[in-house]
Amino acid sequence: MKLRSVLTALALVLGALFAPGAGVLASATDAHAATKISHATATSMFRASGITWSSSGGCSNRNNPTCTSFDQLNQATARGAQTLKSASGCGLNITGGTETGHASGTYSHWNGYKLDFSKATCLTNYVKNTFTYIGVRGDGAPQWRSGAGNVYADEGNHWDVTFHNCGGC
Repeated sequence: MKLRSVLTALALVLGALFAPGAGVLASATDAHAATKISHATATSMFRASGITWSSSGGCSNRNNPTCTSFDQLNQATARGAQTLKSASGCGLNITGGTETGHASGTYSHWNGYKLDFSKATCLTNYVKNTFTYIGVRGDGAPQWRSGAGNVYADEGNHWDVTFHNCGGC
C-alpha cells in the first residue's frame, strides 16, 4: 500500500509540472501571459542594442498598416531581438512590429510575438547555419527553429520571426 501512495503522489506532481501552461516545464509553444511594453520602451531597448527599424509610412501608429509600431510588443520579443543581435553579430533592421495588417492568430504580430527583419546576407547565413530547418509553413515559407524554440520564416524579402521567449537572454 505504501508504494502505491508514493506512486500516486509522484504521478500527481509530474502531472502538475507537465500540464500545459502550468509548472516550470511548460513548453515554448504554450500560450502564456506576456509582459507588454510601449513603443517608447521597445525603441529604447533596440537603440541600446544597435538595432534599427524602418517604416514604409514613416510612422509608428499601431492602427496604420504602413507604420512600424512596437506598442503592446511582448517584452520577451524585444529581448529576443536583442539576443539575436548579440548572438549573430549581424546588423538588424526591423520592418514590421505590432501594427495592423499582418496575419492573425495567437502568436501574431498584433499580439506582440512577431517581428519582421530586413533580409541581409549576415542574418540569412546565421539563421540557416545555426538553427534547425523544420520545413515549410502553410503559405510555403521555409522555416528554421532556434534551440530556444523561436521560429524564423523566410518570407522572401524579409524574415518573419516568432519569439516564444527571449532566446536564452
